[in-house]
Amino acid sequence: MESVILNTQQLQQKIQRIAYQLFEEHQDEETLVIAGVNGNGYLLAKEINTFFKTICPIKTSLIEVVVEKSNPFKHAISCNDAGIENTALVLIDDVLNSGSTLIAAVHHFLKKPMKKIKTAVLIDRNHRTFPIAADFVGMSLATTLQEHVEVRSENGRLIEVVLT
Repeated sequence: MESVILNTQQLQQKIQRIAYQLFEEHQDEETLVIAGVNGNGYLLAKEINTFFKTICPIKTSLIEVVVEKSNPFKHAISCNDAGIENTALVLIDDVLNSGSTLIAAVHHFLKKPMKKIKTAVLIDRNHRTFPIAADFVGMSLATTLQEHVEVRSENGRLIEVVLT
């Protein structure tokens, strides 16, 4: 059985709220790097970045962080992160479940001299096996381990979140 957790309008409201929170947290920054984890995390980062640019004058750089989600610690993480040293960075993914993808990506950026690293997710399922939390959360969702949260996209845009 499938149930819609967030429809398109609700999803856009969450994206806008996260963008406003990022502005509040980084209002003293000249530049903000918005890094999205490949797949829906990057689509989410693009949508947050697009709205963020309409509400504030902070310059942003959008990068995609390529993580092998099935085993993020075994494969190297890649991204075009040249020139981001000593800047503030927000790492974005769609769903935070065990925390393995997010912590592996954060670890990649900890090897660089960063000014600040924050994390944002659309859905936090609270099933951590790694010590990481999101600083900005669109929605916390109590689920069983057997349930699956799917963020759906169409034509490069996020359209809904469903629970199966």
